[in-house]
Amino acid sequence: MGKLSGIKVIDLSLFLPGPMLTMMMADHGADVMKVEPPAGDPARQMEPMQAGQSVWFRNLNRGKKSLALDLKSDAGRQRLWNLLAEADVMIEGFRPGVMKRLGFDYEAVAAKNPRIVYCSISAFGQEGEMAHHPAHDLAVQALSGFLSVNDGPDGMPVVPGVPSADMAAGLNGLSAVLMALIGREQTGKGDYVDIAMFDSMLPWCAHIAGDAISGGAPPVSQSQRSLGGAAFYNVYRTLDGKHIVLGARELKFAKVLLTALDRLGLLPLAELEAGGPQQPLADFLREIFSGRTRAEWVQWFADKDVAFSPVLNFREALDQTFLREKGLLVEADGVHQIAPAFQFASESDWQASDSPALDESQ
Repeated sequence: MGKLSGIKVIDLSLFLPGPMLTMMMADHGADVMKVEPPAGDPARQMEPMQAGQSVWFRNLNRGKKSLALDLKSDAGRQRLWNLLAEADVMIEGFRPGVMKRLGFDYEAVAAKNPRIVYCSISAFGQEGEMAHHPAHDLAVQALSGFLSVNDGPDGMPVVPGVPSADMAAGLNGLSAVLMALIGREQTGKGDYVDIAMFDSMLPWCAHIAGDAISGGAPPVSQSQRSLGGAAFYNVYRTLDGKHIVLGARELKFAKVLLTALDRLGLLPLAELEAGGPQQPLADFLREIFSGRTRAEWVQWFADKDVAFSPVLNFREALDQTFLREKGLLVEADGVHQIAPAFQFASESDWQASDSPALDESQ
């Protein structure tokens, strides 16, 4: 029995944000019906495959049921109405206006099931001048300002390794749905929430874009403590062409490291403004770290209280022993899955489950 046992979810979303939202609900006991187009969620075909299924698809859709429906047909629409009559939650990620054209907008669904919690996920929201602008994660990051500081020393923005807009939308959507379910316990009525990827990203700029929020200039990475301008919050290349990071700016860590390097005289530089004033300290560290391999630095730092980490690729990251200790990566029936990021103390350990075959619930 999970925290969400008994909650019925109809999931019409594809790709990343919606499926992650509903999988997190399924991981904690919700009964999730994934309603797919006749050809299936395109993520089913995304390489690589393991045991006949996409690793991507399995790790975003495990524990759900699948039903393939043509929502342009009378039979398909009627089947969806039958599902929605008993549903607690509906998630959809179509372009704005699509659900209304199909006859399944919130007003229509709530008229038949006023207890439903209905969540739409899109790039810029259901209304306004940007509502119909096509965009995936990269374009949303570009328009939100975040891509401008995802840059190198030359100022050139690069494609981010993390789909932050997708992540923020999925997690905001989950939070909103759970809040609405709690609210329903008090009022007896469901609600509608319009989750925009753009809106979900924006609050997370407060720590770097204070001047811009206040009407001033935008942040420039090389002069920002959190974006590459601080010597003790930065990436350094090692002798073997790999990388390490110093990942905390507190002066106590700088003192420990500079004492160990016999250069405590440089400590005042760590207190200066980010950017140019700290450049001599960053140059010293760059030279020092280039003199040993990554593995040698890992060993050297082992007994020192410094916020240090090697930069690992995903193979190295997933092979770390503490992932197995925490049960974060599991192998079951010949396939690998990333476990839920949290579990409750009162519940039994999470067990891996498979993702559904297309239309297996027909």
